[in-house]
Amino acid sequence: MENTEENINQMKQESPTNPMSDKSCCHAPHDIHKAHVCGFISYGVLVIAVILLYIFHFAGVGTHSRVNPDAKEAVIPENGVIKIAYVNTDSINLRYDYVKDLEKELIAFKNAKENSLKQQMTQFQNDALSLQNEYQNYLKTGDQLTLSQQQAKEAEFKQREAELNQRTQKLSGLEQEYAAQIQERQITENEKMIKAVYAFIREYNAANQQFDLILAKSNLSSPVLYGNEGMDITDEIIAGLNEEYKTVKSNRKK
Repeated sequence: MENTEENINQMKQESPTNPMSDKSCCHAPHDIHKAHVCGFISYGVLVIAVILLYIFHFAGVGTHSRVNPDAKEAVIPENGVIKIAYVNTDSINLRYDYVKDLEKELIAFKNAKENSLKQQMTQFQNDALSLQNEYQNYLKTGDQLTLSQQQAKEAEFKQREAELNQRTQKLSGLEQEYAAQIQERQITENEKMIKAVYAFIREYNAANQQFDLILAKSNLSSPVLYGNEGMDITDEIIAGLNEEYKTVKSNRKK
């Protein structure tokens, strides 16, 4: 028995530390927590690095410059004050003599096209009605004609009917053609008028007030919701436009 107890005591002394001892149990959770913390820190650093790389790539940092050598420098007034004015475009449409004459010309052009189409339609209807009446009369009296005369008359009716069909298609296309011509004329004349207004405003501004910015104000469509009346140069612009147009119109008559 004594030998047995000595052996047991010797085995206890020589055995390694028990992994389930109090000391191990106390330190194991702490080590796991530290591992998780280190993992989160590493992941956060990685995410930040990816974000910075993305920003540098698209912003061009460290790769190339996005400065445009041909770009114009910002215009800064010497006294730091920007002079602004506005023009009421609704008033220009109502009071500019060129616009008034332009509207008259467009109406006259439109009426001429519509009248031409109307006359051709009326003539077509008369010809169609005449053919119909002659054919009805032929059905009543055709038996009085010889066979050769009947054949000739029927051939005439077919030819006239074919011509009417062709005129129908032509009139249909002519209506669309006239509508396109009227629209094209209106667009072209409006562009000429707008360019004339812009050109005059540039010359006026260069010779007089020399504003840094001139805005367009309109009740229908305008980014200007309010403007001090002292900034309104509409009357001056319209007066100058009408004076210029009066001279141009006078020179046309010579």
